Amino acid sequence: MGATTGSRAGEGVRPTKRSADAVRVSLSVAQRTTNSVQEAGVKFQELVEVMARLRGPDGCPWDRKQTLDTIKSYLLEETYEVMDAIDARDWPSLAEELGDLLLQPVFLAEIAADEGLFTISDALDAINQKLVRRHPHVFGEAVAHTAEDVKQRWDEIKQQEKGGPPVSVLDGVPRTLPALMESEKLSRKAAAVGFEWPDITGVVEKLQEEAAELAAARDTHTQGDVEHEIGDMLFTLVNLARFLHVDPEQALRKTNARFRSRFAHVEREVAASGGMLSETPLERMEELWQEAKRNGQEQF
Repeated sequence: MGATTGSRAGEGVRPTKRSADAVRVSLSVAQRTTNSVQEAGVKFQELVEVMARLRGPDGCPWDRKQTLDTIKSYLLEETYEVMDAIDARDWPSLAEELGDLLLQPVFLAEIAADEGLFTISDALDAINQKLVRRHPHVFGEAVAHTAEDVKQRWDEIKQQEKGGPPVSVLDGVPRTLPALMESEKLSRKAAAVGFEWPDITGVVEKLQEEAAELAAARDTHTQGDVEHEIGDMLFTLVNLARFLHVDPEQALRKTNARFRSRFAHVEREVAASGGMLSETPLERMEELWQEAKRNGQEQF
């Protein structure tokens, strides 16, 4: 329409300085985005070419020796280094670690290509097509108003793609996940079909019950029973975290980081006084620990 409702015939809408500025900003952002995408595409192609050269006949002996199985550990290691950089809010390190992480799928795809399995192009086709299929509210006519709507639709489409619902609602949870993450996903899947406490009170009571069972198992001096109850208690703690909207994996990682920071303070102070940890009384180490805690210098 050339004019807004109620404007006189022949009169257009005169753009304000603010609206004109907004248009210029939008165009500028769009141009920067286009340039960034194009630049990223060129650099990604360069990474693929470098990896192909490393795996080629005149390439690097170490790179040529690697297999899909030997690279798995590096994939996991680089993932955790990315997480460390995020936790530390170290953005230059994050950029570097993301590059290291990005290398791993390119490396794996190059190995797969050498074995005649698939290429990096196949992997990119798979994820591009999946993103379009599972976002019909963006690339189609579907409607999704909330993140929860999107998640529900994603799961429905995923089931359709896999030929219907799984035999078990837990089948979609990989057994290779870190244990805390696996527990969280298992409990969330079960809760989605009604296997859930009515409220957080039930979770707290269950935690108290598990603590009592652990104490009883400890008194029996049966290691298997103790391990069993420790596992039950950890699983219940994961459920408590889920109720409180806390990622248990991240919560524990941050606790580990705080422990590292505070223990490092204890080490520094003992060394500064000319002492050794092994000869320092526990009471003194506890004083230094509390000092570090009060100072709150850790970032986590």
